[in-house]
Parts: sequence; C-alpha cells; structure tokens
Amino acid sequence: MKDKITVITGTVGVDAHVIGTKIVSRILGEQGFNVVALGAQTPPEEFIKVAQETDADAIFMSSLYGMAELDLQGFKEKCIEAGLNDVLLYIGGILGVMKHDWKEDEEKFKRLGFDRVYPPEADVMAAIEDLKQDLRAKGKL
Repeated sequence: MKDKITVITGTVGVDAHVIGTKIVSRILGEQGFNVVALGAQTPPEEFIKVAQETDADAIFMSSLYGMAELDLQGFKEKCIEAGLNDVLLYIGGILGVMKHDWKEDEEKFKRLGFDRVYPPEADVMAAIEDLKQDLRAKGKL
C-alpha cells in the first residue's frame, strides 16, 4: 500500500475558473492527500499523463464554463487505454450551458465514466468524504 493517496486536481478544457479547484486542492492537502494541482485550462490528456506519471488514485476536475461534456468525450476510455483502469474520476461545477436539470447532468457524466458528479454548490468536505469512502471500497485506504 502506498504511503499517501495521490489526487490530481485541475480545471478541464479552456476553463479559467480556478478558484474551486484551488479550494479542493488545499483541503485535500490539509486532509493528508498528496495533491498534484494542474490549475486552470488543463487539457484532458494532461490529466491522464500526470495520473500515469504519479500513479494517481483519483482525479478531481472542475468546470464552470459549461463545456465539460465536449471536453471529456471518451475520457474514461482514454484512461483505460493508458492503464488507469482503477483511477477514481470526480467532476463538479456548472457542467452544461443554458438552464437545465442537474439530475440530467449527473446522469450524463456518470455515463461518461465519472464515479461522482457534483453541482457548483457542493460541499467540499462531503466530496472528500465520498473520496475516502470510495478508496476504502477499493482497499486503498
């Protein structure tokens, strides 16, 4: 078992809204996780590359510009191709444009392969507790 759980964080695509990912990164670090913060405007491929290099256990993505669905088409499949079959995928934020039903967004991103999907007003500590629960279920914590 590894000494520390590694979590990759960042804002996906050309989204420059970085405050949410900075908050998540800081709290994860305070909770004892090894955090690799990629920051804003991170291409999906960069998440995969860094997850491979660091043997990451989870990827936490944020997106507030509403285009994450386009950015992340085939992302889970690319993770699997890269040997990241077991990496946990989390995303939160404003995941669609225009007014729409949050449940539909959640279902859409789960179909895309994300383990957890959070609305913009999600409680960061609750998301971290979800991560701990998911890691325990995989025998990593």
